[in-house]
Order: sequence, then structure tokens, then C-alpha cells
Amino acid sequence: MAYIEFAKDRRFDIIPLGRAAIDLNPTDFYKPLNQSTTFKKYLGGSPANIAVGMARLGKRVGFIGKVSDDQFGTFIEDRFKEEGIDISHLVRAKNGEKLGLTFTEIKSETESSILMYRDAIADLELDVSEVDEDYIKNSASLLISGTALSKSPSREAALKALRLAKKNGTIVIFDIDYRPYSWKNEDEISVYYSTVAREADVILGSREEFDLTERLLGTSKTDRETAAYWHGCGAKIVVIKHGKEGSTAYTNDGKSYSIKPFPVKLLKSFGGGDGYASAFLYGLMEGWEIQDALEFGSAEAAMLVASHACSEDMPGVEAVKKFIKEEKEQYGEMVARV
Repeated sequence: MAYIEFAKDRRFDIIPLGRAAIDLNPTDFYKPLNQSTTFKKYLGGSPANIAVGMARLGKRVGFIGKVSDDQFGTFIEDRFKEEGIDISHLVRAKNGEKLGLTFTEIKSETESSILMYRDAIADLELDVSEVDEDYIKNSASLLISGTALSKSPSREAALKALRLAKKNGTIVIFDIDYRPYSWKNEDEISVYYSTVAREADVILGSREEFDLTERLLGTSKTDRETAAYWHGCGAKIVVIKHGKEGSTAYTNDGKSYSIKPFPVKLLKSFGGGDGYASAFLYGLMEGWEIQDALEFGSAEAAMLVASHACSEDMPGVEAVKKFIKEEKEQYGEMVARV
């Protein structure tokens, strides 16, 4: 059953809005960050990673965001162009704002952390004047990252994009994407997260992220009651993730579908979420059953936590299908299904 119909006659399948940044992942990993000396540079930032993920899966992708007016900004533009992502609405900062930098720490297969530099950052300076109605009107879906809501003027730009999407029948996907940097307090988080969640057709987040979203709402804290609340606001699909315990998609007809992670030898414990989102959304756009879309998302997440990069290692459709086939041959048909 298709819970959402994505328009096929628009220029883009999806336009993510939010941060494009640089990830610096240590090549001398399995030691604390202070002892790492060598790093590899990648395109990063959750919306940018999802943009690459969707493009690698064959979808037509645009992007709304702001980058630094320097060689790092050029790096982002070049990487997007290499992936076939439209950059006509990726604008340059005018007042010296810099690109966000994320240093990752890979201490072990299961213990990783992220150190973000997010002061005077270009992506949070996206202005309402830089959000164009015709661009959103020509996309089947708009993905808003919660990080874009953490500071003005980016939050107003995101809210304008939300309103234009609703006006023009563009599906709204809210990837809560909580990062503690830039936020002032949890009440502020709840105000802006819940504002977007109320208008979203698809909401993706961890239990912690939904707790932050609902902080001021007084809603219940069980997953099923959380999903029911957002369905009551208009969401078609609510996905709640529990890390290594798996995830569940709740649909607005009262059904739920769960998936477990595929077994894989981990390299790191971050990066899987953006692959999960890309592949799950791909399945929805293809009209797959929810369980099949979840399985595809779980498979891509597993592939990414076993690799060094995120955006750079996003797989294509056939690679994900091959991974699933091999996992089932080794572990059984129901390896990831609950």
C-alpha cells in the first residue's frame, strides 16, 4: 500500500534544505581524537549526505543551502556537481561566514564521537530571500533538516520553504537531525521542531529526538503514542529509530513495521542514519511496501557503518540489493525482519 504519492512530473524528486559541511575522518582510527594526526576530507552534513545518497540511487536531486565563499565552498559545489545534484540554489555567504567542520573520533567499532565547529557558519545564514517558490514547486518532496531550525535566519528560511511546500503540494519530510550545537535550550528546540513536525508528511527521528520535539506538548512517551500524536497532526509515516535495537515505521492507518540492523563488521558507529534515510525514502518513492523500504534503509545503514566515509561511500541500488542478497544467504531470509 502506498501511503504517499510522490509526483512524477516534476523536475526533482527531492530537495534537501540545510547544512552542507566538511567531515574530517581520521585515517589513524581506533584511538582518541587528541591522538589522531591524519584525516581524510569528505562532503558532510546530514542533508548533503542524503542528497548524495538519493542521487546515487538514481533520483533527481536539488539542494537549498548556503556555503562559504572560499575554496571549501567550491569543494561542496564541485562534489554536488559530480553527483549530478543541482546547485542553482546553493548560494555563497557574503559576510565571511565559514563552512561547518566536523572532526570525527573513531575510538572503536562501537564507540565514536563527533566534534563540530558551528560558530559563524554559512549554512545558518540562509536567508528567506534565498528560498524560491518555483524551485520548491518543481520538486516532488522537500526534506527539512532540524539543524536548519537552530538559528536565525536559517530557521525562517526553512519555515518559508515549509509553507511553500504545503502551498504547492510538495511532500514534506522532516529529518529531526538533532545536534546540540547552536541551540540555546531544549524549550527552543521543542518550539521549532514541533512546528515543522506538525506539517510534515514523513518524520524520521530517534527516541531522543522525538522526546525533544514533544518536550512542551505534554504528549506520551511511548513510541506508538508518539506516532499516533503526529498522525493526528497529519503525518502519514513516522519512523522512530532505536540504534542497534532497530527501528519501526508507524503508518497513519494504525499499522507498524519493524526492522533490525543487518549484522556487519563495524568500522564506526556514525553515518548510518543518512544512508538509512536515503534508502528508505527511495523505497517510498518507488512505491514499495513499507517493510521492503525499511529493509533497504537498514541495509544501506549497515553498509555505511562498515565504511570510512558517509557521502563518499553511499551505494547505488544494485549494490544495496547485492548486500541484502548476500546477508540473507549467510544469515537467513529473516535476518533483519522482526
